[in-house]
Amino acid sequence: MLRIRNLKCYYGRIMAVKGVSISVKKSQIITLIGANGSGKSTLLEAICGLLPGWEGEIFFEDTPLKGLDPPAVVRCGISLVPEGRLIFPPLSVLDNLKLGAYTLYRKHKHAEVKQTLEKMLDLFPILRERARQPAGTLSGGEQQMLAIGRALMSHPRLLLLDEPSMGLAPMMVEKIFQVLENLRNDGITILLVEQNALAALQIADFGYVFETGSVVLQGPASELMADQEVKRAYLGKDYGEFYENK
Repeated sequence: MLRIRNLKCYYGRIMAVKGVSISVKKSQIITLIGANGSGKSTLLEAICGLLPGWEGEIFFEDTPLKGLDPPAVVRCGISLVPEGRLIFPPLSVLDNLKLGAYTLYRKHKHAEVKQTLEKMLDLFPILRERARQPAGTLSGGEQQMLAIGRALMSHPRLLLLDEPSMGLAPMMVEKIFQVLENLRNDGITILLVEQNALAALQIADFGYVFETGSVVLQGPASELMADQEVKRAYLGKDYGEFYENK
């Protein structure tokens, strides 16, 4: 579904992504794990058209994304849930969701927007309860649900998520990741950037490990979880006990 070949991304003269090649298969969760500054979020920005001037190839369902701006990328079928959620705090929950459907509004598909909105409120019942509230009054976990719902309003076939567990309590992280599994089971393909390597690998089909702008390890998520170097660097000393109790 998504093919990236020899991607190089720059901030000024600094190369943040150094010739990375990855592929994302349909109806899978692919995760990118690694430390802060390793190039994961930069890769997402390149896919979305937020980072101009990158080198290499990015194809989505055989469509080259080179030179496309963010609205064009969304129209292709890709949506981003950004790091930090970036909701609009003064606007209501409903209005935030509707903003995610701007491509449908431009096509005057108002009935489709209404139907999709109902699906999002069914997917996240707490958002139905909070529908008229300013989005800024939601908890962090509720705001993350809102950000995911907003991204889904455009009917993406590929959903990109940048650090969805950031700042959330463990119980809320579990809820969010269960939603991601359900979306994958419904046929939505997911590319997940996540520092919580354990949570990400537990739901992913395949993973890539990033270090200083390069992919240093890749493989099925189950194999990465068993890899001693991944355990040492990313899963922590309590990983073994935690995993045995799952």
